[in-house]
Formats: sequence, structure tokens, C-alpha cells
Amino acid sequence: MSVNNQDSNLVCKYCGSEAVSKFGTYKGTQRYWCKSCKRKFKADDNPFHMKVPANYVSRAVAEFYMGNSVNDIRETLYQETGYRPSKSIIWKWITKYTDLAIEHFKDFHPKVGSVWTADETMVDLDRQLKVWVYNVIDERTRYLLASRIALSRTTHHAQMVMKEAQRRAGKAPTQVLTDANRSYDDGIELVFGADTEHVKTKPFAGGATTQRIERYHGTFKDRVKVMRAFKDIETLMQFNDGWLVYYNYFKPHQALNNRTPAEDAGN
Repeated sequence: MSVNNQDSNLVCKYCGSEAVSKFGTYKGTQRYWCKSCKRKFKADDNPFHMKVPANYVSRAVAEFYMGNSVNDIRETLYQETGYRPSKSIIWKWITKYTDLAIEHFKDFHPKVGSVWTADETMVDLDRQLKVWVYNVIDERTRYLLASRIALSRTTHHAQMVMKEAQRRAGKAPTQVLTDANRSYDDGIELVFGADTEHVKTKPFAGGATTQRIERYHGTFKDRVKVMRAFKDIETLMQFNDGWLVYYNYFKPHQALNNRTPAEDAGN
């Protein structure tokens, strides 16, 4: 089948590329070909060859990140639509559209403040191994700048999460607030140098605190406890990257007048 001239009015629904060409018709419906990701699609709301309405899929993915289990998502869809997908189908939706969202937002640069807070929390991996999740959050907008999975708390991991925060923000902070974890001492210095002040906070001592990020960790833990444990580190990493997108771009915050961190940060 030959490929027709490029249709400049469309972008690929899978990768966002403008390198899209007409690719004949099927049962009267125009099909398209993406030269970037090499996939065919139709210019409608549903992915090519998918008979399920797109709002079913988006609803399932949103409910997953809001804290509902896959079984609960299945039952909700069945009660509201009469359609009960298998658990494997729902997981495919979550995996596919999480990856697409991560790719879409990876190069966005929020307009954040100059005071950041860093902290880490522990997560169970397959009920046997505990891993650490390092996070950096902007104090003003609550935007989660970086999140990194680590098997231990070392200077290297603190340094890497600071590098990612700097890349995403496009600047260095004037201050970073942390607890007394020693991995931050050299990690912050190696990335930002002497121009960034490292403030070690103390519980109940007054003054600057890590309260914002501790509150974030409470929200994160409320979500992951529904999952009980992650089967492997790759599953945890994908969930963590998807959660970062959901938290920044889709989850309203009461403290931000029901705006998302991304809205407050100008994205």
C-alpha cells in the first residue's frame, strides 16, 4: 500500500510527531502513518484497533494514580458502563499511557522558587527488600522536581537527585533544606557549589522545616500501601515516574487553591 502526501493538520497520537502521512482508508475511515514511531492510527479518540472508548482508558489510569486498586477499577467500570476488562488489560493501559505521559512531560521546565526541600522515604520491594526514594520539592509551588530510587542512602544518590532537580528547574536554588542525613552534605556541594546554602533542619526546633516534603511523603505512602509491595525495581521506577507526572500535573492541592503544582509553576 502506498503512502499518500503528508497531512500537516495532524500529529501522531502515540508520540506527538508531525511527520504524519495518510495511509489509505479502512471501512471508510482515513488511516495515518507516523514516520517517527512507525505506527498506524486513526484520527479519532480511540487508539488504532482499540474498540474501548478513550474515556474508559483515561478514567482507569487516573483512578490508578488516585489510589484505587486494579480490582476496584474493574468493578467501577463494570458498574458504570457494563464493561469489565481483565486485570491484564488494565495494566496494559496503565503501562502504555504512563510511558507516554512521562515522555510528554520530561522536558517541561517549571518556574519554581529558590528554596527546595529534599528528603527520602522507604518503600517495600517484593516484601523482602526495602529501597529508598529520594525526592526534591520546591517550597513555593510544591512542584516535585526530582525523584530517584536508591538501594542505599549515599552521596551518589543525593548528588544524582540534585542534578535532576537542577536540570528540570533550569537553575540552582539559593537554599536546600534537608534533615540530618549525611548523604546530602557532599551531594549538594558537588552539584551546586558554595552558592547554595545547605540548611539542616531539626525536629521541634522551630525555624525552617522539611514539613512540605514530609507531607508529600504521606500522600505518596497512602498511594503505595494499596499496592502492598512492588514485584521488582523496574515496576517501582515506572510507577514513581508516572506518579511524579500525576502529582505535578493532575492532582489539585488545597494549599494551592485547588491548583496543581504545574499550574502554580506556570506550566
